[in-house]
Amino acid sequence: MMDRIIRQLNRSERVLVASHASPDGDAIGSLLAMGCALEAAGKSVLMYNESPIPAVYRFLPAIGAIRCQLPPDNTCDTAVILDCGDLSRVGDAADKIGRIPFLISIDHHLTNTGFGDLQWVDPSACATCEIVYRLIGGLGLPLNGCMATALYTGILTDTGSFRFSNTNQAAFRICGEMVAAGVDPYRVAQHVYGTYSMGRIKLLNLALDSIEISGDGKVSFMTLTRGMLAETHTHPEDVDGLINYARRIQDIRLAVLIQERPNGQPGSGDPLPYHVSLRSDGSLDVAAIAVAFGGGGHASAAGFNADLAPERIKARILELAQPGLQGACNPA
Repeated sequence: MMDRIIRQLNRSERVLVASHASPDGDAIGSLLAMGCALEAAGKSVLMYNESPIPAVYRFLPAIGAIRCQLPPDNTCDTAVILDCGDLSRVGDAADKIGRIPFLISIDHHLTNTGFGDLQWVDPSACATCEIVYRLIGGLGLPLNGCMATALYTGILTDTGSFRFSNTNQAAFRICGEMVAAGVDPYRVAQHVYGTYSMGRIKLLNLALDSIEISGDGKVSFMTLTRGMLAETHTHPEDVDGLINYARRIQDIRLAVLIQERPNGQPGSGDPLPYHVSLRSDGSLDVAAIAVAFGGGGHASAAGFNADLAPERIKARILELAQPGLQGACNPA
């Protein structure tokens, strides 16, 4: 598959590179690394993400090259879609991007729908950045500072600083190579984990106050509303990582974050008013729950959008999770 993708990229002239809305470190890292690599290969590149870039990632080289709007006269001949299980994950521009003559999907989600003309989907990869690293090597391009820092950051964040179950040998090997290429691990960690705005601290306080625990003590629910963001003068990107506080509660097997999206109202149908993130301790498959709602992800980290009231979302998640929870035991 890599050879076919390389042949297509080599004959492309104008390439759109995009990743999913509300991006995490892997979405941003793979987007930047792929975009910088194609620019180094002499291509005309448009890097796109619908959402504002979270503040913790704005230190990355070339981050200002990412656009949040597509030009009306977009003439790209190829699109590379990164870290998206489905084309709809890029957001409102999905239909417009879908009309680009050739689509390439690069992803590591088991629930990828197989969209596009070419797909490189490897669920064994620790992050989409791992696949992009291989592709850059296949293109015969030397790593520069932009690529190295982006790849390191994407792998670091998607493995939870090498704590999550997707951490593999490649994660350490690639990150070691990026450090040898000049990446400063301390600087990256300080930006990604070391600095929070006062607004985000206030948002965290409200988020912690919202936590509810199921009757059996195995599921935690955290809820964030638009009103909370307004009260704390924060933005949707400031929500990144908050679900981990609900997941780390003792005896919790499944953590759920229900986030009210900036637009839409329950019952409106489009856009879907709630985004739901799921995290497990590894004892049950949350991707299966997400798929039931039309979403997807990994066995221990998944998500979906929903047009249901929060109480109905909670009830349905508990119903779907119950068989797994009944047999769940702490993997440690």
